[in-house]
Amino acid sequence: MSALAPPGVSVIVPHYGESAPALALVDALHGQVGAPPLQIVIVDDASPHRFPDTAAVTVIRRAENGGFGAAVNSGVAVAAHPQILVLNSDLDIEPSFVADFLRSAAPWQPAVCGPLLVGRDGVTQWAGRRWPRTPHHVVEWLTPLARFRPRLHEAVGHDTRCVAGAELRVDWVVGAALLMPTKAFRAVGGFDERYFMNVEEVDLQRRLTAAGVPSVFLGTVTVRHEGGGSSDSAYRMRWVTQARIQYAEKWGEHPGRLRFGLRAASAVNLVFNGGRRMLGRDVNPVAAYRSQLAAIRPATYRKAR
Repeated sequence: MSALAPPGVSVIVPHYGESAPALALVDALHGQVGAPPLQIVIVDDASPHRFPDTAAVTVIRRAENGGFGAAVNSGVAVAAHPQILVLNSDLDIEPSFVADFLRSAAPWQPAVCGPLLVGRDGVTQWAGRRWPRTPHHVVEWLTPLARFRPRLHEAVGHDTRCVAGAELRVDWVVGAALLMPTKAFRAVGGFDERYFMNVEEVDLQRRLTAAGVPSVFLGTVTVRHEGGGSSDSAYRMRWVTQARIQYAEKWGEHPGRLRFGLRAASAVNLVFNGGRRMLGRDVNPVAAYRSQLAAIRPATYRKAR
């Protein structure tokens, strides 16, 4: 492990949706204290709200919406520094974030590093995770377990060692904020663009881990993350589910078993929601069941956030 800091960092920010969050993040990046030279690259992923030309920012305009991985790949294509910092546009960062992140990451390099992510409510989003397994997804899918979710973190793949102040190797870190070597990213082919949204960072880190570049959680650095800000909630469940099935197929995790498990969980949810409806809860059991089955079923779906 090397303790040498890089001469500069290329910051890649995919943009889709309203421009205000990305513009606020650009302002925060320009105001960083103690950071090395930053190359700020905004990738406008055919957003309905065009990101404006901005001083000291490279703006790449994609002709069509390809999703998170495709947008990042387009940004990394022009990266000029030995490290890339991939940031979601819906992040709030402190004035010393970049300097702090680089300082904490330096002893671990080369590695993919992710900070502690917390929501606007201050609750951790469990940035360090276990490699996805079918039981993780089935437990998460089960509506009757929703009330117990705060106590089921390991059951859904959260690495509960990843708390404030901890620094450790993990299977993978959430892609909202990723620091990694540019050369390593390019060597494994970058993000697999067949994933539209979700799971692409897991796939990338699995390939990087196999190439000797581990993933590291750095709980000494904190970022506030809104989450889901550029996504249409009506499509999010289908994107996530299809990406998980695709990942299972690619990495030998038995996609048929995953589909079966999710369908069985959907049947349990139908019965459970039926009971809730009888108790006067505002829920449509049949509509929810059909929506879940549609998300599981292989189908062509709209690829637009």
